[in-house]
Amino acid sequence: MNLFRFVLGISAALVCAQSLPSQESQSPAQPKPPQLHFVFEEQVTLAADIAVGETPIGKRNIVPITGGNFEGSGLRGKITPGGWDWQLTHPSGCFDLHADYMIQTDDGVIIHVINQGMVCPNSTGRRDALFTSPAFEAPKGKYDWLNGGVYVGTVEGMKIDGKPAVRIRFFKTIE
Repeated sequence: MNLFRFVLGISAALVCAQSLPSQESQSPAQPKPPQLHFVFEEQVTLAADIAVGETPIGKRNIVPITGGNFEGSGLRGKITPGGWDWQLTHPSGCFDLHADYMIQTDDGVIIHVINQGMVCPNSTGRRDALFTSPAFEAPKGKYDWLNGGVYVGTVEGMKIDGKPAVRIRFFKTIE
């Protein structure tokens, strides 16, 4: 039965494609870039780096996440201690991060955050801004809107009370 539905779906797609006007005589339209909507900002406190050292794929570093806070439209709360930021500097100079941690809203809801990104040296040898691809896992209910869509994050170093921290801003794509 599933194979039949698949074949039927492919056939319908082909029939629809044949009825569309040909693009050969038309100039291609400029694609509309996605728009971004600010969702929330985190200020994440960090412990001292833990140097793992050189590995076969680059220099590995771990940064423990110790806490912090977040706030945005419709949500606010704290960063729970115990998460980690796994970092890797490749021999090419590219910097790769993978952060995995939890946040807790003021009304007690725990949300899992996975935030990944990579930045490589530009033509001058410097790294540009670090953009990330965050994903959220929120329980069903008030914050389950975080579970879908495409997000973009920005990461900046900062200090909180003289200690290392990062400011992360999350944006969601909209039409």
